Amino acid sequence: MSVIELLHNRRAIRNYTKDEVEREKIERLLQAATLAPNDRMREPWSFFVIQGEAKRSYEKVVYEYLQERFPSKPSLIESSFEVVKNTPVIIMVTADIASNEADSKDNEYAVCCAIHSMWLASQELELGFVWRTRGVGLVHDKRSYEFIGSPDRKKVVGTLFIGYPTQEELDEKKEKRRTSFEDKAVWL
Repeated sequence: MSVIELLHNRRAIRNYTKDEVEREKIERLLQAATLAPNDRMREPWSFFVIQGEAKRSYEKVVYEYLQERFPSKPSLIESSFEVVKNTPVIIMVTADIASNEADSKDNEYAVCCAIHSMWLASQELELGFVWRTRGVGLVHDKRSYEFIGSPDRKKVVGTLFIGYPTQEELDEKKEKRRTSFEDKAVWL
């Protein structure tokens, strides 16, 4: 499949089978991430792979977060929590915080490219993938930093949920609706 076809086919997959994702496939995703462009070859990314017992601990952190965030919405808490429980692999991705704001921003951009590279590679590996920046991804919550050991000078950029898509997800493939580039491009 061409890169253009991969881009057309890329979409968020949120529902997974209970099948575990093989370590080899996770490693291939991580390898794809490291091929992303990055300013001055700083390679500013770190990956925290959450599976097994660590995932069960993450589930507890998420449940606590959901109860605090949505105290009057028990059905939302349960449905969001089910998403986490049913995701075989979760990877928290951080960007290095540099000594100046410009380099820190460049590092974040590079990490975004790394995540997108993983997303495209996931298609070849027949894996579903969604990049979460809100809610159960805990990207903007101090608990995410505590969970990964509060590493110095790191900023969480995304939490990736990865697994084998359910048949329903595969059957629901929708045509992408995007505004034409013609409406967004200014030719100077």
